[in-house]
Formats: sequence, structure tokens, C-alpha cells
Amino acid sequence: MRIRFLGAAGTVTGSRFLVSGTSTQFLVDCGMFQGSRAIRRRNWDAFPVPATDIAAVVLTHAHLDHCGYLPALVKQGFSGPIYCTPNTGSLVPIILRDSAHLQEEDTAYARRAGYSRHADPQPLYTSQDAETAIGLLLPRDFGQAFAVTDEFACRFDPAGHILGSSTVSVTETGPSPEHARVVFSGDLGRGNHPLLKGPHPPLDADAVVMEGTYGDRDHADVDAEMEEMAEAITRTINQGGTVVVPAFAVDRTEVLLTALRDLMDQHRIPVVPIYADSPMALAALSVYRDAINNADPEITTATIAEGISQIHLPGLHEAHSTEESKKLDTPGPKIIISASGMASGGRVTHHLKYFLPHPNNCVLLVGYQAMGTPGQQLRDGARSVRIHGQDVPVNAQVVDIEAFSVHADRSELIDWIGSARPRPAAVYIVHAEQDSASALASQLEDTLGIPTTIADDDMTVDVTAGVTG
Repeated sequence: MRIRFLGAAGTVTGSRFLVSGTSTQFLVDCGMFQGSRAIRRRNWDAFPVPATDIAAVVLTHAHLDHCGYLPALVKQGFSGPIYCTPNTGSLVPIILRDSAHLQEEDTAYARRAGYSRHADPQPLYTSQDAETAIGLLLPRDFGQAFAVTDEFACRFDPAGHILGSSTVSVTETGPSPEHARVVFSGDLGRGNHPLLKGPHPPLDADAVVMEGTYGDRDHADVDAEMEEMAEAITRTINQGGTVVVPAFAVDRTEVLLTALRDLMDQHRIPVVPIYADSPMALAALSVYRDAINNADPEITTATIAEGISQIHLPGLHEAHSTEESKKLDTPGPKIIISASGMASGGRVTHHLKYFLPHPNNCVLLVGYQAMGTPGQQLRDGARSVRIHGQDVPVNAQVVDIEAFSVHADRSELIDWIGSARPRPAAVYIVHAEQDSASALASQLEDTLGIPTTIADDDMTVDVTAGVTG
């Protein structure tokens, strides 16, 4: 088995791993690059392999950096099956339709405003490309092996990151008695998700391709961070300001609603209007509600017992249309939850343009901020950020809260790979900036004695049963 790292190597986003045998090849994940302009430009590069030569795609989960390039691959001629878990199959259409719509919308805005370098800017893909990709989705249940090609079988196991998220075990199925197995971690959850059960350990893997997003640090104490968040919200509301929360539309909005409901029930923040301003987030919220109502096996027993009240707030308002979104850009006490989570696109950019210049407002950052994004700049104290070709002054308070991260931290990553039975012969670290990857590699080798390599872009490795290289 050969693995070629076509994305998420040396950077966090753009998950794309090409698995090849003697005569067939397929992709694990097909994500978009996000972050700085230089990284985002990679979405426009020619795909390294002819799309028509790829037999299938196997998705770990529905986040854009894992599935968002699918319509572009389809546009280039891919027509094979796209395997995923059932809940991923419900969320991916939401993600892809929103992505295509935003690209078309942002392209039209760029034409009108004239801030693109191109005379006639075009979207990476269209809504029709997205619909074609959606038509190729083939759900497969957790724990059941399925053939991807005549050389490989795959199995999904829960990853506990978002609804539907999985690790992917890839096993050779040829005539040889020795069959290599590689486990791709996808994005790993923490085991303390308020709605989802935790990740399963990797089993019988010769090699593991493992995320290392937070490989150089442990998350801050949740109780202390929740108190900091409560204080920031209360202070902002009491001075008549608005709290803007850039949030990933899938899962982060649900986790946030759970936390806000708890803080209001405990009288730790004022009861104010809360606006969910993202069509994608609202559609994903419906999928989560269905999963809870149907007692989906991914959902925790406690959440099923409590029902959808876990993510329901009486004061929640849903902004579906663009006009409803625009009406939120007025002064006054409220909380706006809007995508994207790194403030790199979508409706939240318009809210930030309006609210950032005013000191009585607050921006809560509640997720990973990739290098080069407006979210990272805000987190690191920038006095202005560039949005839609304009320099927007930052006078609002900016508060960075890690309590809502659904990525495993350093200790949790080490515990996960340490639970492998038997220990893999090799680990390849992906989805990490250099500092995180280096720190995690050292920890795995020093603590667990597992040979660990930081994947480079376009690196190729061969894996055989018991041997990697």
C-alpha cells in the first residue's frame, strides 16, 4: 500500500491522502485549503492526479477542509463513489451547497466592489458541481467493512469530533496472506463533547496517519474559560454592546448553544436575544436535532435522555435570509453566532466590519484559527484586519476561548495513540503547523517509542504488514 500526502501536510487544512495499490487508487478525504491567501491559492492548483484515475473518495467527516474540494474534483472529471457515514452523508450536502453559494456570492461581490485582482473572477466551482458531487455520496455504517476497490477495504469507527466523524481503517484485500492496514485519524474529538460519544482507539494498524492540530499544548481549564466567557458576555451586554461569535457552522454552533443555555440557566449571563446567522448552521442544527430525537448511537445517553432541549434556547432567533442578516448590524445588546469560524468568509465578515470599530462590542473566538486568517490576526492583537478589501479598525474587545475546541489536545492525542493494540510500527503526523507537529512527534517517540514522521507535502510512503518506509 502506498500513501501520497496531497494536503494537510505542513499545514492544518486541505486533507487529501491518495492511497494506491498495484492497479487502483482512491482518496481519503478531499478537502479545501483554508488560511492565508498563499494557502488558499492551492485550491486553484491543478490536482496532482487526473481526477478520472481516482476510483473513489472515502470521507472522515463533513468539515470543509475534509470534503470541500469534492465539487472541484467532480468538475475535473471524477465520477466515482464517495463513501461516508450516514450522518456525514446528511451534513456534506449542507456544507457543499453553502460553499458553492458563498463562492458564487463572493465572486459576484468581488466583481461589483472591484477588489479582486482578476478582471473577471470565477468561483472555484458552482452549485451545479456541488449537486453532482452530492449525488455520488454512498453512506456506510460504523464498524462494517466495505470494498472500495478490488485491492482495498475500509471501515469507519467513531472519532467523536462532530456528528458523523470517523476514523478510517484501510486494509489491503489482495491474494497475499499479509494485508497491511493503515488508520487515518481524521479529526479526533476530546471525549468530553456535550453531545457525542468519544473516539474509538485505533486497532491492528501497521501505520497511523494522525492529526496533530493541538499537538504542542493542552487545552485550558474548561471551567476557567467558561467563566472568562461569561464575564466577557455580561460586560458587553451591560454596556449595550453586541457579542459576535465567528463559529464553524457544523457542531460548534450546537456546542455553543448548549453552553449558552447552561450559562443563562445558572444566571451567569443576562438573558438576551441570540441570533444564529448562518443557513448552513441552521441546516446542521436540524440534523443534530434529528439525531437526538432518533437516539442515534453517536449521541450520548445523557443527551438522548434530555432531548433537544439540550440545544434549544427560548430566545434563539434564526436568520435565514440575507436581509435578516443585514438587519442584525445595528447597535444593541445581543449575541450573533455566524460562520465562518476563522472569520475568513461568509456572513460573519459583514458583522465584523460593522461591530469591530466600536469599543462597546466584543468578538468571541471559539475555535482553531489558522495562520493568515482574520481570526488569527484578531486573536494575536491586530489593530486592524482586512475584510473585503478594506482595513477595518479593531476597537472591540477580542476574547479567545479554547473551551469549545472539539479537537483532541496533546495529552488526548497521546492517550488515543497509546490505546492502539498493538502499537503501530509508524505514525505520520498531519493537520498541524510545524511547532505542533514537532512537539507531538517528540512526545510520541519519547513517551511511547513509536517511530514518528512529520508528513511533508507530496511525500510518498510505502506500508506493508509490519513494515513501513
